[in-house]
Amino acid sequence: MKPALYKNIGVQVVIAMVIGALVGALMGEQAAIFAPLGTIFIHLIKMLVIPLIGVSIIAGAANLGNSPEAGKIGISTFAFFMLSSALAVALALVMGWIFQPGHALDLSHASHLFSNEYSDKGEVPGVMDTIIGMIPENVFASLMDANILQIMVFCLFLGIALSKQPKEKSAPIMDGLDTIIQAFIWMINVVMLIAPIGVFGLMADSVGTFGFTMLTLVTKLFAVYVASILIFGFVFYPLSIKLFSKMSVRTFISKMKKPQAVALSTASSMATLPVTMEVVEEELKISKATTAFVLPLGATINMSGNAIYYGLVAMFFAQLFQVDLSLTAYAAIIFTATLGAIGQAGVPGPSFLVVAVLLAAGIPIEGLPLLFALDRIFDMIRTSLNITGDAACAVIVDRFNQKHL
Repeated sequence: MKPALYKNIGVQVVIAMVIGALVGALMGEQAAIFAPLGTIFIHLIKMLVIPLIGVSIIAGAANLGNSPEAGKIGISTFAFFMLSSALAVALALVMGWIFQPGHALDLSHASHLFSNEYSDKGEVPGVMDTIIGMIPENVFASLMDANILQIMVFCLFLGIALSKQPKEKSAPIMDGLDTIIQAFIWMINVVMLIAPIGVFGLMADSVGTFGFTMLTLVTKLFAVYVASILIFGFVFYPLSIKLFSKMSVRTFISKMKKPQAVALSTASSMATLPVTMEVVEEELKISKATTAFVLPLGATINMSGNAIYYGLVAMFFAQLFQVDLSLTAYAAIIFTATLGAIGQAGVPGPSFLVVAVLLAAGIPIEGLPLLFALDRIFDMIRTSLNITGDAACAVIVDRFNQKHL
């Protein structure tokens, strides 16, 4: 190996993941002693995420505000995220129908895990409720509560307002925002120095706590899930880039290894956001305005990896409990998973949106605790796809904006 390879943060993170998994498997629950290493790393990243999102969106919206293509860029960004999520659910349903991961599966020895405890966690707000909930009554309260959607709406509004001011008045503020962003990038680079140590702690604790025993019960579901993620990540997104941008697909895939490794280890789109922004802007050479607008937005509402998970879990339990799904049920799964992705927190942890997806299709939910123990493993993989979609959208959208920067 070349010396430069050892300095690559992506390589270091992958090595730390492997070592952490081995230590967790060998030590079992005692590996929890390494959990604080991961917790410190995650807290440092989260410390920077909210202010970085706010400043980046203000700067991105201000830079785009005077562009004749601003409306097209905003609409195309939302459309890409919504369409990709819908297609991801559809892919999951097709894969589930072909490979039947829940068919003739005997989980009698795991029936003690079944519970209806989560039946009240399946409420998904309607379209109007979602829109109303995006508007903050008090932006400072939104900052205190880390309500990403409300912060995003306010910062977008403020950024557009700045773009409408005389240039001689707004220029000092824009220069100040740029300086603040550069300061955040410096802070992020410092935090990333301890990324391998944090990733080691996260993996050791996760594998030591849950192990791989539960995974053997749903091996087929996991295999189909990984296959679906790979198809979407290495077919749909590269094909989109080839058709709608001028960037080399090989370059995109190569440069995305670093943020994908961080996403895989942290299972958080928000925690990975600073790394994704750095790679997209500095290595993929996407404009600062597009990066600052698209990526924070994507970390909040682009959840194609989650959409695949929801669709496959719905198929899995429908087959497990022998529920015949109608076309209406399939449509309900696609609609609920796509709409529910808006505002889905980009942080690790069990996602209860899957409850809403199952209820919408009339599928029993008592088997869900079987998957919650494995959610960290599923979450790591789907987060890698989520941030890949964010970057792909930035690459495509930037093509429409280049001549106006």
